[in-house]
Amino acid sequence: MKIKEIIVVEGRDDTAAINRSLDAETIETHGFGMSDAMWKQIEKAAETRGIIVFTDPDYAGEQIRSKIRKRFPDCKEAFLPQAKALKGSNIGVENATPDDIREALKKARCTENTGNAIFSMEDMVSCGLAGGPGSREKREKVADALGIGYGNVKTLLAKLNGFGIAREEFYGVIQSIDHKSNQE
Repeated sequence: MKIKEIIVVEGRDDTAAINRSLDAETIETHGFGMSDAMWKQIEKAAETRGIIVFTDPDYAGEQIRSKIRKRFPDCKEAFLPQAKALKGSNIGVENATPDDIREALKKARCTENTGNAIFSMEDMVSCGLAGGPGSREKREKVADALGIGYGNVKTLLAKLNGFGIAREEFYGVIQSIDHKSNQE
C-alpha cells in the first residue's frame, strides 16, 4: 500500500511504525516542539501532495492535531482507537499493528465545511449513542468503524457532520454494530 499524501506524525517511533506498515513519507512534529521549519515542511507538503494528520489518540495528540487542522483545514485526518494504540500504559501510533495503521489510513477523511448538519442529537439518542446504558461503548465502536476518532456525543455529532458522513454509511455501521451485539 502506498500513500500519496505525506503523513504528519508526532515522532520518530511513529515514523518507524508507518514505515513497517506501508510505503509513505512522514513529517514529525516532535510533540509540541513545532518549529518554523516544520511548519514550512507541512505547508509545502499540503500544497504539493496533501497531508494526513495521524497523531496519538491522547490529549497531547489531539492538541497537536488541532493546531495543524487550524492552519490546514483541508487536511485529511486518520485516527486510531485508543485500544489499538496501547502497549502497557503507553499510548501511541507506534504501538499499533501494521494492519491497524493501514486500516486507519485507509479511512482518512477530510473535513467538509459545507455547513449542512445531516445529523442531530435526536439521531444520537435514537441510535443509542447518548443518554443510555452502553452509549459510550457504542460510540467507540461507531467511531472506530468510521475511522473518525472517539469523542463524547457532542464531539461525535460534530465529526459526523464535519467529515460529511453519509446517512447510509452511518446507519450501515449502526446496523452492523446492533447485529453483532444481538449475536453476543
